[in-house]
Amino acid sequence: MKILVTGGTGLVGSAIKKISPNYDYDFIFVSSKDADLTDYAQTYNLFAKHQPDFVIHLAACVGGLFKNMNQKVDMFEINNLINFNVVKYSHKFNVKKLICCLSTCIFPDKTTYPINETMLHNGPPHSSNDAYAYAKRMLEVHCKAYQEQYGNNFSCVIPTNIYGPHDNYCLNDGHVIPALTHRCYLAKQNNEPFRVLGSGSPLRQFIYSEDLAQLFMWTLENYNGRGSLILSVGEKNEVSIKKVATEIAKSFNYEHMMEFDTRYSDGQFKKTADNFKLMNLIEKFNFTTIEDGIKKNTDWFIENFESARK
Repeated sequence: MKILVTGGTGLVGSAIKKISPNYDYDFIFVSSKDADLTDYAQTYNLFAKHQPDFVIHLAACVGGLFKNMNQKVDMFEINNLINFNVVKYSHKFNVKKLICCLSTCIFPDKTTYPINETMLHNGPPHSSNDAYAYAKRMLEVHCKAYQEQYGNNFSCVIPTNIYGPHDNYCLNDGHVIPALTHRCYLAKQNNEPFRVLGSGSPLRQFIYSEDLAQLFMWTLENYNGRGSLILSVGEKNEVSIKKVATEIAKSFNYEHMMEFDTRYSDGQFKKTADNFKLMNLIEKFNFTTIEDGIKKNTDWFIENFESARK
């Protein structure tokens, strides 16, 4: 049985690749080098070539707070094109199961916490990432439409903030942990202050990429529900950006040089997600702690600095 993994060289795709020898499937990991998924014909050719039984759809145009704020047209158009083509051809090529990756950042800005799977469309997303959020929400709508009209086993999972090896460590466009990791690395190299943009007060739930990879495979093999499924650490594991930055600084032995630049936006204060549905189904899962995960991530980045995406 063949599993096509789009975005196969990215953060989550690389994590799935690492654990793939533990599973009895033929994994096909593809990236933009194999096909431009915004292109209808190239997407068709990819599916025709591999004829996958299952698809794990990870490919997306993603970035941190400032990319979402400054490149809204790209975030909306590129993601809509990618998602439309992958979902449509998953149907046309009779894919047995399609799992698409959303994000908790696409939930309504004005809401009650913790958020759960039923609340996705209850209001507009935060203005800082609304273009990306609406494109991702349409992916959920598209999958649900195929479920209802054709009976396809197409579903969406909603991870919280993901981090780990093979992330994009770009200082400007990267998500918070990889961007701060790169920033701290350079600060220490240059004997300069480790500057964190914003106050550090916002709260987030972070999931280590290999934990998420295991949950993707569990979802593929065990979850056939029609609704989306939040893949998240519990609410008790929510941490501040200040805590994250401090753990990154500690991993470099550089915490004495931290400073917070409050001239920059903090973005949304919290996005607490409820993992009750997941834990009720899976019962038990040992999540990597934020301290251990950041240490692993920093060690990988230092070892692979020359080749890491940045």
